[in-house]
Amino acid sequence: MSISMSRSPLKRLSNQKPRNPPQRSPNRPMNKSALEDWLQHLESLHPTAMELGLERVRSVAQTLELLAPGCRVITVAGTNGKGSTVAVLESLLTVTGHRPGCFTSPHFLRFNERIRVAGEEVDDADIVAAFSAIEQARGETSLTYFEFATLAALWVFRAREVDVVVLEVGLGGRLDSSNVIDASVAVITSIDLDHQEWLGDTREDIGREKAGIMRAGRPVVIADPDPPGSLRQCAAEVGAGPVLQAGRDFSWERQDGRWSGAITGADGEAVAIAAADGPLLAANICGALQAATCLGVAWAPDQLTTVLENVVVTGRRQQLVMAGRHYLLDVAHNPAAIHKMLEIVDASACNGKVIALFSAMKDKPVADMVALCDKRFDAWFVADQPNNPRAAAGEDIAAALREAGQSMISVSKNLRQAFRRAQTLMDEGDLLVVFGSFFTVTAVVPLLDKDRAKREAI
Repeated sequence: MSISMSRSPLKRLSNQKPRNPPQRSPNRPMNKSALEDWLQHLESLHPTAMELGLERVRSVAQTLELLAPGCRVITVAGTNGKGSTVAVLESLLTVTGHRPGCFTSPHFLRFNERIRVAGEEVDDADIVAAFSAIEQARGETSLTYFEFATLAALWVFRAREVDVVVLEVGLGGRLDSSNVIDASVAVITSIDLDHQEWLGDTREDIGREKAGIMRAGRPVVIADPDPPGSLRQCAAEVGAGPVLQAGRDFSWERQDGRWSGAITGADGEAVAIAAADGPLLAANICGALQAATCLGVAWAPDQLTTVLENVVVTGRRQQLVMAGRHYLLDVAHNPAAIHKMLEIVDASACNGKVIALFSAMKDKPVADMVALCDKRFDAWFVADQPNNPRAAAGEDIAAALREAGQSMISVSKNLRQAFRRAQTLMDEGDLLVVFGSFFTVTAVVPLLDKDRAKREAI
């Protein structure tokens, strides 16, 4: 190891597809009972990996009679914080005796992570049955991978008779396939610049796209304390409401390692909340709780404590310790998310080196992202992603780091090598921060699982 101390049509969004799926021989027939074969089949169905628009997915959903789920629906859009908000909602609904169906993306290790009922991933057989039904219903209609996944989730939720559906928007909101279903409650998390080539170049433009999930006469929860004006403007245009705004209808503040806040209860009275600081942002927790109250969900203090103490969202400010070494995994892939991640780094009690393992997509503002990290890391490990055409080259990232004044930089041929090299530099009390994209964290999660399994076997 060497360490040198205006909108355009959506063409692709490959982070919503499986991670480097094994290829099936063209001569081998598809096994229609195997989920892996179905996922590979889905890869070839549409000329582009991602295409915004509701016409195709709505047509198939109508054929399958999925457009009216028969239960309440919470749809969550936003730039950052969607996964955490959905996780809190899922846990709270389950703890309070509901049977939620949750659809999220992307997945880290298994497609099944995307479709859960009462907090549990559904099994392969459920997903294969859904795919089979969709394939038969679609006829000549071409569907993207994500559209197929959305329809599969809705099909499974109906079959499993969930009583609340929670949908995480994949990209934007207005034209995302999740928006084919009318939300009973729309939740908008933080709005920041990301995916500008598809959503617009300003927060106002992006906010308008996210606001597309709002519906007339239905509550809207805005968990961004400084939202673009387009959100409230869109709510007024659509006739959505009431609009519950962070900083006005619900709020929080941090002090001495804890935060406290209040949301607006179903009766209009304030409901106090308090918890210790943790990996989940108070904004996302309060936004989730505010959305739950819009459905009339009530909880006891001990139930909320259980939720906040046990919710772990893979790759979202996720912290773990192994053999005295500390790890922080965060899919932060835009400047706003990295700024929040650095709050965890700065608050870390680790007394050793702080090391970065970073890889990002080439369409991201890499120079801005690394510049935000000024003086936070003692060494940087970056890598190529040979099987990911969207990824920035390791040498390009290293050049951006040098331009930002960083000198301790290691460039590896892949993320596995970068992670193992970083570990050789770690001593007890050191912190390794893995961030920059979903792909980056996805590559590291199984390696950490393997390390953990080895230690448990000793």
